[in-house]
Parts: sequence; C-alpha cells; structure tokens
Amino acid sequence: MQQPALKIQSLNHYYGKGVLQKQTLLDINLEIGAGEFVIITGQSGSGKTTLLSLIGGLRSVQSGSIQFLGQELSGASQQKLTKLRRQIGYIFQSHNLLGFLTAQQNVQMAAQVNNNISMQAARSRSQTILQAVGLGDRLNYYPENLSGGQKQRIAIARALVNQPKLVLADEPTASLDSTSGRAVVELMQHLAQEQMCTIVMVTHDNRILDVADRIIHMEDGRLSYNNSLTPARLSRQFESNT
Repeated sequence: MQQPALKIQSLNHYYGKGVLQKQTLLDINLEIGAGEFVIITGQSGSGKTTLLSLIGGLRSVQSGSIQFLGQELSGASQQKLTKLRRQIGYIFQSHNLLGFLTAQQNVQMAAQVNNNISMQAARSRSQTILQAVGLGDRLNYYPENLSGGQKQRIAIARALVNQPKLVLADEPTASLDSTSGRAVVELMQHLAQEQMCTIVMVTHDNRILDVADRIIHMEDGRLSYNNSLTPARLSRQFESNT
C-alpha cells in the first residue's frame, strides 16, 4: 500500500491563552495521496488557512499529528522542519514577488536558496519552468510591467521550480478574473501531474472546483468530508483504465 503524502490525526489548534483562548481546529483527521489535487472550501474564519500553515510547517503543531511523506512534524526540530519545507512549494493570494527582480530572477532565487545549486543551473531551471507556464517571452520583465495573471504564473513557477512533493495554495485566484483564474489553476494541475506533485488548495472560487480530485469543506474548525468523485478524478480514472 502506497504511503500517503499527508496523514493528519487528531489535530487541534488554539489561539490565545487563558480566558482568551480560542480553539480554531477541532480533531482534524485527513489523508491525502501522492499526486492528489484537493480543494478545501469554507467561510472566512473556518480554519482553512490555519490548517494550511500547519501542514506547511509554518506554524508549530500544538496537539495531534501531521506526517508529511512519513516524517512527523509535531515536535520536529527547526533543522528538520527546514529540510521538509524545501520539499513544499507555496502559492499565496498575493504573489509576493520582489519588485526589483525580473521574472527569471524571482524564480532563479528560489532555485538557488533551496538547492544550493550553481547560478548557471538555477538560471537554466528557471528559464525552463517559466517557459512551461507560458512566460518564456517575459523572462526579463519586472513585476510592475506584468498583469495579475502573469504575476501569479511567476509565483507558480517559483513554487514548482524545485519539483516539490507538495504544493500549498492559499486563495491563488482571489485577485484574478475568471479567465485568468481558471488558466492558473489548470496550469497548476497540469504541471503537478507531470511532476507527481500533491496539491492542497484553499479557495472561495466556485468556478474552479471541478478541477480538483476531491473537495473538502471546513466549518467552525472541523472538516466536512465530500468523498464524491469530481470530473477531474473521473477523467483520470477513465484514462488509467484505457
């Protein structure tokens, strides 16, 4: 039996202390397979972003267990967490590009920082991934001269340049129009399938739900499971059986 990319057991999380303490995640249990595209929906304040930040090692696990590729995050040292984070790509609502760097330099920097590879290798890798996201003719453009959709494509390239095992995306289409948002998510899906990368995406965008393999709803810090097959998973199952 293949090991899941993510295994979460009895996860709880709290903000504040004493009488001001508030529980934001309540007994989360979840398994996500390698290469699976999972979308998490729910109202603002339901705990989606908190869950994503815990999965990505950006917050410490307070109670329960999160295993990423069989490695336990709860109680892990900073050195171990840093090593695990290098296998994760992050995409946020705000693209967080550095305005004084070109498209290629933004992606190249991520390749160099995470892999300690040569500048030449990082440059070649960044060019290849930017071409893959349709920005091969925008390598030397600065963010201020690019559209919102193009900036988010750079953020996707930056997240995928090191071929991570997991991509975490928090509202990546929130600032995009319907056409650009759809294109960005389909691009993520395509590249992730090529790299056998797992995607966990938080979104309010109902226009892109059909791209996911599975949709999970969060409400008041709890998961509400939806195990029905989406069109994306049905299509992939059909292709694997032909």
